[in-house]
Amino acid sequence: MQQLLGALALPQFGLVTVFLVAFVSATLLPLGSEPAVFGLIKLNPEMFWPAILVATAGNTLGGAVSWWMGLGAHKAWHAARLHAAAAPTAPPGAGMKKPRQLSRNERLVRVWLRRWGARACLLSWLPVVGDPLCAVAGWLRLPFWPCLAYMAVGKFFRYLVMTAALLHAVPADWVRWLHG
Repeated sequence: MQQLLGALALPQFGLVTVFLVAFVSATLLPLGSEPAVFGLIKLNPEMFWPAILVATAGNTLGGAVSWWMGLGAHKAWHAARLHAAAAPTAPPGAGMKKPRQLSRNERLVRVWLRRWGARACLLSWLPVVGDPLCAVAGWLRLPFWPCLAYMAVGKFFRYLVMTAALLHAVPADWVRWLHG
């Protein structure tokens, strides 16, 4: 265990690990990247800014993948509806089910996202709702580059604030305890 932690603490491997964990955690997979960022910085304090920037880049690219998945899902859904409606053997109106009524909350979210547009992606750092928010932004075809910029800003400040808070909250001698 100590050898593995020692290897991951090396700056050249640590940053790659932080990038990959941050990237995957920005998808809909349930994974948190903060422990990887915090661990690398606690073991290598001189890596504070590189780790924050690499984590931000990985998490932002993961959010971009979610955005593209949302856009792709919307296009596939739309194409399937058009295909079903245009099928020559189908009676008129076949495949064109009545759209289900949106719940009150779904309507509110849609209105809120349309009103705030790409700026809503500033909240992509939030636990639980942040990752689906990126996919919904793609589904609603909000502009990609502004969404990406707002995602990056929100995620950067999340890593900066959370890591700085953890560094001040966790005692310095935990590293000695970890290494025996």
